[in-house]
Amino acid sequence: MTAHELEKIIIQEALDLKKEEAFSICILDEQILSKKSFPEMLATILAQQLGGDLVSKVDLEKLFLNQFNLFPSIIDDAICDLLATKDRDPACSFYLEPLLFFKGYQGIQAFRTAHSLWNTNKIFSAKVLQSIVNQKFSMDIHPAAKIGCGILLDHATNIVIGETAEIDCNVSIFHGVTLGGSGNETGDRHPKVESGVMIGAHAQLLGNIRIGKGAKIGAGAVVLTHVPAHTTYAGVPAVPMGRPEHEMPSLKMQQDFTRDAKL
Repeated sequence: MTAHELEKIIIQEALDLKKEEAFSICILDEQILSKKSFPEMLATILAQQLGGDLVSKVDLEKLFLNQFNLFPSIIDDAICDLLATKDRDPACSFYLEPLLFFKGYQGIQAFRTAHSLWNTNKIFSAKVLQSIVNQKFSMDIHPAAKIGCGILLDHATNIVIGETAEIDCNVSIFHGVTLGGSGNETGDRHPKVESGVMIGAHAQLLGNIRIGKGAKIGAGAVVLTHVPAHTTYAGVPAVPMGRPEHEMPSLKMQQDFTRDAKL
């Protein structure tokens, strides 16, 4: 879906909602209907959520718009993430919801902006944005981490993603997940997550380990070793439990291990 196609859908959703709920009128007029494009909508919404004493809403909106203009791929990824959220989250009934209300969606778009700052050696600005997202959303993603598109951060509270972590496209991650180091080592020290992976709530993935394509990590698992592709791992420490029912568990969001095939 193109940005223009998505804009038309979002605008129609906003117009329909205005007819049904008077409480929505001010928010929708200010953050959606008065804007000329999806990037403007996103910049305004992020600034509204993250602006405050440290950095004003006006300055943040300018920052977001500037980075969106310099790095159009941020918007391409934001659209991909929005489609993924709408498709995979059963609590999401229309596109306006994650755009306006889901901190997992908003937080990863702020991360993408911080990442673009980090990559252009604007380290302080990237760290400031990381800090604000941490304070406001209770999710901490280092701006140097590498994250693909089509990402769903479901609920997102207490997600931690370390400096050298890498997440491929089409991954779904529940709240409380850590992609962290296993000690005070330096260098390449955080997990690498391949496409199609689903990581259950409060799973802890520690060290420079690789989670293979289409793997499924159970809620509360402590993963300290490489996980083969298309394998379910669970437990403390995590061990192989079977093979996911689907090739891309991230797309199906099925957490019931009893449906998985035996190894």
